[in-house]
Amino acid sequence: MQTKVLSAKMYALGDWVSQEETFDVMDPQNNEVIAVVPKASKETVRSIIDGAEEAFKAISSWPVHERIRVIQQAADYVEQHHERFAYTIAREGSKTITEARGEASRAIQTLRISAEEARRVKGETINFDQREGSENRTGYYFRFPIGVVAAITPFNDPLNLVAHKVGPALAAGNAVVVKPATVTPLSALLLAEAFDAAGVPRGFLSVVTGSGRELGDELVSHPAVKMVSFTGGSSAGDRIAEKAGRKKLGMELGSNSPVIVLNDADLHDAVKSTVSGAFAAAGQNCIGVQRVFIQDELYEDFTDLFVERTKELQTGDKLSEWTDMGPLIQESEAERVEQWVNEAVEAGAVILQGGKRNGAFYEPTVLANVPHSCRVYYEEIFGPVVILEKTASLQEAVTAANDVDYGLHAGIFTSSIDHAFYAVHHLHVGGVMVNDSSDYRIDEMPFGGVKQSGLGREGVAHAIQEMTEPRVVCFKLTQPWSV
Repeated sequence: MQTKVLSAKMYALGDWVSQEETFDVMDPQNNEVIAVVPKASKETVRSIIDGAEEAFKAISSWPVHERIRVIQQAADYVEQHHERFAYTIAREGSKTITEARGEASRAIQTLRISAEEARRVKGETINFDQREGSENRTGYYFRFPIGVVAAITPFNDPLNLVAHKVGPALAAGNAVVVKPATVTPLSALLLAEAFDAAGVPRGFLSVVTGSGRELGDELVSHPAVKMVSFTGGSSAGDRIAEKAGRKKLGMELGSNSPVIVLNDADLHDAVKSTVSGAFAAAGQNCIGVQRVFIQDELYEDFTDLFVERTKELQTGDKLSEWTDMGPLIQESEAERVEQWVNEAVEAGAVILQGGKRNGAFYEPTVLANVPHSCRVYYEEIFGPVVILEKTASLQEAVTAANDVDYGLHAGIFTSSIDHAFYAVHHLHVGGVMVNDSSDYRIDEMPFGGVKQSGLGREGVAHAIQEMTEPRVVCFKLTQPWSV
């Protein structure tokens, strides 16, 4: 029996609206249509951004206590409807219901952190008398909201990554216009429902649905947009940077995350963590494990145990409590992963496990002997494929780990504090996880990378810094105030 198709509306400047054109949202597991969603035009987006700017200007100062209340009540709404949010994440995306419940819980946490950080948007006093001749000056700086933030979000975390942009933007006092991924717009619309119920000021939040290719230029180039916060691919990030001009940019552009396993590591812990880090969300995870460098003495035991645990993973129905891994977001993505793996095999790589595709499903796949010239080695695979490689030393592993044009997260497993600190100081990444895989993150930590992995940092407090500007205030007194 087919699920009833939802007829969704778009959240624009405080109203739920339809559009003449629509598009279908499909469940990637079976290509079943689960919703029909408005397809916004460039003109509609332009009008929404204009309205967001007017709303921002109309509220000269949105009190901090009101920002806190709205964000907390939105978090309460998500918590009260937790299973509905989780089910929506699972149906429109690739996550299993278990993974989707975890994401819904993380989104609640992201919003609660945002509410807490709203009270900590502060400045500090400045000692102007440090300069000779300024003894009669005193002052401070404070941070103020920048205006309208355009947020463009991906499909792989369709709720929490929206929360990571909306929460900080509103905590800072900005208006925000969200463009969710075309294939997963429903979770973002549900989040808008939560904020609408919480009483977000009209115009301070809009969620526009439609084609990124058609709407992207308007979102990033509109003069009222003061910052673009984007999570997605590096090529799209390059286009945004070119179109945005002199705007603030925050971009998380993916990775090719390495993990180093040294001879002195806890073997079972390293295998458990890296298998989970490689295949969670069907490998569609920017900090997922892609390359594992294992020191020579541990290589055979690690490989045998890693393959054994990978074989145990259950692939299938996303809504089953027993499923470990669902499909990729579209069959075309599974075909791309298949092509990259086949290219590597033709170049001499060996498939230790997996390597087969069935529609949008691609088996959890383990490769060895992968030439470094293959795309599956040096690009972001964004699928359930991991490479195992023997290394002679920590130094050799670090050099190999750095030998790609990405640098988001890395992991190292070792019982040596010296080895850990060597990796911390020599890996060219935004985060090093010691005795964890690269796939570890809490929503408060600064999150972002170097090289092709992006610009700036997310993580609630750090995103708020990006979404505000400092303003200096200096008083020149008629009489020297110091004694």
